[in-house]
Amino acid sequence: MKRDEGVQLASAIDCPQGTFIAVQRLSKTFAARDGSPTLAVDNAELNIGTGEFISLVGPSGCGKSTLLNVIAGLIQPSSGEVRIDGRAVTKPYTNIGIVFQSDLLLDWRTVLGNVLVQFEMRGRDPRPHKERARALLGSVGLADFASKYPWELSGGMRQRVAICRALIHDPPLLVMDEPFGALDAFTREQLQVDLQRIWQDSRKTVLFVTHSIDEAVFLSDRVVVMTPRPGKIREVLRIDLPRPRRLDVRDNEHFVASVRHINHLFQDMGVIRG
Repeated sequence: MKRDEGVQLASAIDCPQGTFIAVQRLSKTFAARDGSPTLAVDNAELNIGTGEFISLVGPSGCGKSTLLNVIAGLIQPSSGEVRIDGRAVTKPYTNIGIVFQSDLLLDWRTVLGNVLVQFEMRGRDPRPHKERARALLGSVGLADFASKYPWELSGGMRQRVAICRALIHDPPLLVMDEPFGALDAFTREQLQVDLQRIWQDSRKTVLFVTHSIDEAVFLSDRVVVMTPRPGKIREVLRIDLPRPRRLDVRDNEHFVASVRHINHLFQDMGVIRG
């Protein structure tokens, strides 16, 4: 496929800022109920640099979430390996924050209690961390909601709480699986801006799964485009746009070219037809 003018292709394995996560020849096969194998991820190679924001985009069922879960150590690969900070991941990686599409808040706990539950799950006393939790909530506009319960919040507010819960123990790695997929367009755009600000303040390494091409280009340093199942890395784009990015960056020629190029890739793969 001809490359769209203005697009910057990147390597999947070269990280100028130093490799924090190394995915090496990774494949994952699942067994169906009838015993037949389903190859979800096929021979993936990807390095993610320290403090880098990486998005995975691809059609439903292409293995994006599978790759994320293998990197987090929640499932084991069939072949290949993942190394984080030089160490092989052979079990759930604990120095991590995870945000899913569902906020998974506990309805019987307050907002503050939901953020602090991270420490209780780790067998640690949450009381010394209350002020940090309140500061995190304030950073996402929820300072006045610490004593509220999840059922008193909007969907966007609940997801902000989930992000605070993922960050409260200050992990170096944040993985996010379609965290804004269930939100309305206006709330989704605001949370994109909020997440970018949080990331710029903390410079954590972020691995972000999304179906939204615009969202991936807006947030990322690099966008990894995956093929339909079995999921392979088809191409990697570098998003060389200044930060902080405002919503009007979508009018930028490089932004438009990157979105158009990814759309063309999906058309070429038969994911988008007509």
